[in-house]
Amino acid sequence: MSAVSASAPLVNRTFDELAVGSTATLVRLVKPDDIKLFAAVSGDVNPAHLDAQYAAGDIFGHVVIHGMWTGALISILLGTELPGPGTIYLSQDLHFRRPVAPGDTITATVTVQEKRPDKHVVLFDTRCTNQHGDEVLTGTATVIAPTEKLSLPRMAVPEVALRRSNRFEPFLWKARDLHPMLTAIVHPCNAEAIQAAIEARDEGLITPVLIGPEPKIRAAAERAGLSISGFRLESTEHSHAAAARAVELAATGEVAALMKGSLHTDELLGAVVAAQSGLRTERRISHVYALDVPAYAKPLIITDAAINIAPTLEQKRDICQNAIDLLHDLGVAEPLVAILAAVETVNPAMPATLDAAALTVMAARGQITGARVDGPLAFDNAISFDAARIKEIVSPVAGQADILLVPNLEAGNMLAKQLIYLAGADAAGLVLGARVPIILTSRSDSLKVRLASVSLAKLVVARRKAETVTP
Repeated sequence: MSAVSASAPLVNRTFDELAVGSTATLVRLVKPDDIKLFAAVSGDVNPAHLDAQYAAGDIFGHVVIHGMWTGALISILLGTELPGPGTIYLSQDLHFRRPVAPGDTITATVTVQEKRPDKHVVLFDTRCTNQHGDEVLTGTATVIAPTEKLSLPRMAVPEVALRRSNRFEPFLWKARDLHPMLTAIVHPCNAEAIQAAIEARDEGLITPVLIGPEPKIRAAAERAGLSISGFRLESTEHSHAAAARAVELAATGEVAALMKGSLHTDELLGAVVAAQSGLRTERRISHVYALDVPAYAKPLIITDAAINIAPTLEQKRDICQNAIDLLHDLGVAEPLVAILAAVETVNPAMPATLDAAALTVMAARGQITGARVDGPLAFDNAISFDAARIKEIVSPVAGQADILLVPNLEAGNMLAKQLIYLAGADAAGLVLGARVPIILTSRSDSLKVRLASVSLAKLVVARRKAETVTP
């Protein structure tokens, strides 16, 4: 940002006050929202700027900001600083030397190169450099400089908020294109569980298999006025038996996923992790919240906020890898993982910082794969470029994390709930690490969130099937 105070008046430099070598600078941090705002104003929706997946295969390998955004910094300087108000912009040539990406800090500079007294014309050398001192833009501007001294109030920059689309929609679209997934609905003995199964079926996402005490299931459907006609129903005596039967069907491949009904989460997961369940893997099971946070530029994963209370370092490794694998299933080639702690430096008195540092090294040594991992990072500098810049944190993850690995369940649960209830986030829930994904929904979840949870599970199953058949 400019060093000039937001309340300082705009004072120009007249033609006579200018001298060859007079200069002004402006510093701006490039934020992801800058790209979206520029696209909204200009209509330039080139996927090189907006589509991370497309950009990953483009010449630069990552999203870049519009070149004219960088060029606009020159216009800002000429119109507000040097010469300032009263300047008439005649021409500008621009040479784009290097790409500019979110997280870059750009310094724009204009320097008087030549004065032409006959018409008060001034030529400026114009250039922009990044945080490494590399030139990203050069050129020459020609202006008519003001002849009258002006001091004007500095207008406040309008506040603009992006109204974002539903970030779960792409997952739902992809999931709808796949064949309905056979899904065990475990102990659906209340209206909410039955309704969730019907909604997912009607969207073409699943073919439900209802497992639980048949009289209770039918009574719940009748009370709610819901039809379960045509549903396969596996009757069991009670919720424990329903969990056991669902696990059995999953272990034999008769169903591809489990969906929690009206039984307690511990009861279902206890059946999944039992020694003879057939669903256990070498991994620790863990929970992910996939959040659509309006103030954040992309989906955000928080893990683990529901299962592992105080995970060990080895368990955190599994929790981290589960989340990474999920994002691979969703098409993110190299997720950015922030290992959270209260501070961003290693402190022997704070075990979370030691674990974070160890996990970072484990990723560097190949014990965690498929992602960039960094920590310890505090929450603010994990998701905010500004916070990371102020603290002078150099990190491939800071300011743009895809995954937040929390120190323990309490921290994760509080963080997720704060984002849901104070920041308006939607949160889809999934359990990973077993041989099938487990869909966890809450009675308070919206339809959008319930369908998102099912869609994530379906995409996980589809990716695994594709990997199984690929030679």
